[in-house]
This record gives sequence, structure tokens and C-alpha cells, in this order.
Amino acid sequence: MPVSGLPPYDSQNIFARILRGEIPCKKVYEDAFALAFHDIAPQAPTHILVIPKGPYCSFADFSASASEADIAGFFRAVGKIAKDLGLEAPGYRMLANMGEHSGQEVPHFHVHLFAGRPLGRMIPA
Repeated sequence: MPVSGLPPYDSQNIFARILRGEIPCKKVYEDAFALAFHDIAPQAPTHILVIPKGPYCSFADFSASASEADIAGFFRAVGKIAKDLGLEAPGYRMLANMGEHSGQEVPHFHVHLFAGRPLGRMIPA
């Protein structure tokens, strides 16, 4: 059940359609908990999106509604992807936007992995 105050999950959002195989993606990783693929408009040399397999519109929804196994499996997948891509030693940024003020574009909880160059300050001073 969605978290109170959040809109219901939109099963026609682009990530839901990617999960159903209706829209192709350049897949990096997939398991029972997560799907990872290259962003179509990368903001860094490496820009990977990692989405959980379930219908969660935000982190609040995911953390309140997903099973403990799904939450652990998702975050373990994020760590495995970063390690497998060789991002740990040079460093990377993991970012999740939630809601209008953050710039969330797709109402399906997801994290971005950015790497491949110095990323600078997260929020300019």
C-alpha cells in the first residue's frame, strides 16, 4: 500500500514499462531485486540507473512497503554494480531524487550512479 500523502504508483511510467520489457534498455545488471541500465541522457561518463523490481514511487514508499529481503537485495545489487563496474577505487556518487523539489523525473524509486570524472561539490556553496 502506498505511503500516505504520496500519489499512487503509475504503472505506465517509463521504468515500469522497461521492467515489463515494453521499452528496451542498455542493461548492465539484473537480478530478482533490481535492474540496472545506462541512462539515455548521461550526466557523467558513467551514469547508471538502478531500479527495484517492485512498484515503488519513492524512497519513503520503498522503505515502508518493500520486504526486508527486497530492501536488502536492492542495496546489495547497487553495491555489486558499483564494484563490478570498477567504480569504488576512483569513487562515485550515488543519488536518489524524491519529489518535485529534487528534480525527480520518473515516479519510480531509483538511484543514479555517477562516475568517470571528478564530480565536484554535491550542492554548490
